[in-house]
Parts: sequence; C-alpha cells; structure tokens
Amino acid sequence: MAKRSAAPVEPDFPHPRRTLQLWGQDAALARAARALRSGRPPQGWLISGPPGVGKATMAYRIARYLLAHGAKDSGAADLAVAANDPAAMQMSAGAHPGLLLLQRGFNEKTGKQMTVLGVDEVRKLAGFFGMTSGAGGWRVGIVDTADDMNDNAANALLKMLEEPPSRAMLMLLSNTPGRLLPTIRSRCQRLVLRPLDDATMDQALKQYLPDVSPDERAQLIRLCGGSIGAAMTLASGEGRELAAQADKLVEGASAPDLLALLALGEKLYRVTDGLEKFGNFLVEALSERIRARAYQGAPGLERWTAALTRLKSAFARAEGLHLEPRQTLLTTARDLSQTARRAGAL
Repeated sequence: MAKRSAAPVEPDFPHPRRTLQLWGQDAALARAARALRSGRPPQGWLISGPPGVGKATMAYRIARYLLAHGAKDSGAADLAVAANDPAAMQMSAGAHPGLLLLQRGFNEKTGKQMTVLGVDEVRKLAGFFGMTSGAGGWRVGIVDTADDMNDNAANALLKMLEEPPSRAMLMLLSNTPGRLLPTIRSRCQRLVLRPLDDATMDQALKQYLPDVSPDERAQLIRLCGGSIGAAMTLASGEGRELAAQADKLVEGASAPDLLALLALGEKLYRVTDGLEKFGNFLVEALSERIRARAYQGAPGLERWTAALTRLKSAFARAEGLHLEPRQTLLTTARDLSQTARRAGAL
C-alpha cells in the first residue's frame, strides 16, 4: 500500500486562520461588519476575488468574531478579535468546535490531493450543523474553494442553502464565482474582494518579507497583480521559476519551445495547483506587455487583448475540468504564436 505523502508545508506568512490583519479590503469588511453587528447576518456568504487577495483571511475574521461575540455589536466595529480571546486561540490551533473547514482531501491510496471537492466532504456540513452549537451559539462552515466542487457536491451544498439551520453560517470562497450554479450564487450575499493597490502591497511585503530589498519588492509588486498570495509564491524558488517560464513564453511567443513546454507541463502536474499558479503568472506577464505597448501607442493590440481573454478562459476551463497541463500549454502557445504572426510580437 502506498504511503500517504506528508501534508503540504505552510508558507512562512501566517495561515489565514491565524492572521489577524486584513490588508486593503476596507469596503468589503465594512459591509460584513454591518451585517454581523446588526444581529441579522446572512446565512450564506459568497466571498469572491482573485487568488491571494485575502478571501480566506476575511472568512476567518468573520468566523472569529461570530464565534467570539455572536451576531451582536459587543465586539470591535472592524470585527477585530484579540489574539488571546478563547475563540481566536482555538481557531488558531485549528480546534474550534464551532468551525468546519471543507477543502479537497487527500487520496489515502495515492497520497495525492484530490482534484475535486466531492459530495462526501460537503455532506459533513449536515452533521456539523446538526450538532450542539459551539461557543457563542453559532456554527460556521467555510468552503475553500467552492470552485473545486463537482456537480454532486454543488447540488448537496445547494440543498443546505435552501434549508439553512438556525444560528449557522456558510461561507463559500471563490476565485471564479461565475462558474458556480446560479442558484448557489442567488442564495448567498456577495463580498467582492479587489486586488490590492501598490502602496498596500508594499506595506504587506515589508512585514512578510523583511529581508527583501526595495528593488526586489517593487519587482514582486509589478508581477503579482495585487495579490499577496501570488507575491509570496513568486518569492519562493518555485514561484520565481514559474514566473520566469511565463515571461519566456510571452517573450518568445512567435517561436515557442515545444519541448520545453512539454517538460513544464510535467512539472506543473507535480506541483500543487501548478497550472493555476502558472496561468496567473502568464496572464500578468501578457497583461503587463500589453499595457506597456498601449502606453507607447503601438498598433495591433486588439488582437493581443483578444488573445489575453482567450488565455484566461482556457486556463479557467482547464482548472475547472482538471485537464492535463501539457495540452493546455501547447494550445496556449499555438494561440500566442498565431497572434504574434498576425499582430507582431509584443
């Protein structure tokens, strides 16, 4: 029997359940605070935004307040909860009885993370919400991410939203909410998180990466698209390599190295969320070049803008259907090559 692989190592910056600071999402936080402190919070939240902008941190902040104070205005107006609060301490340890996190699990036979969040995981919510309520009288479920659900899981979740139990809250995190069932979206209040501005990114990276030079920090900000998560991934050796490969593909779009792309596809298959990470870097690399040419008044950018839209759709489809990375890379390279021949290189 194959041994189960070790659980992924957490990054150097704090896990969202232990992160008390939420960067640059004041508007969404204010909306959530009004709902919670009014005593009438929604039983379903859909927290959406690009990867790495704070969706999980927002969800845990809401959960921490609700489990510490309930749906009352007795806590801080910005939903802050002290680190030494019992609810915060239990949550930080991953041991709060009133909180359930649903994510893709690991296959015991292969030791690899499953490609989808299945119905068996979602059905855990029914038993959890049926238990005696935790401290503060509330129970909170977080689905990270709802994008990973297969059809059966999505339908099971929909039933939960249609008949929500009392004093229970369900928070769905999504990078691409348009791919969720319309009936799921309609039963949740939306919290939309935006990419962070450069000044906020600079402050965050000074805290999380104190040894990085100002020039390196500026480069991370330029490449990460307003995402702290992307910046932290990029700062790692693996992230730097993927970003370099993305930039190389855009730079050599007219004559892509197919053998190198096949090798990259093999690598992405082995890296957790490798295709998603590479796709994010590729979108940012192409977007940056288009912006630069636009400032110069270069012609032919309509074709490149259309190619960027197709690229985003191709990677979203590949992630949603869990397609093989090599084919996605080859299809993308062919599209970029054709665009470069028709519109000129960027």
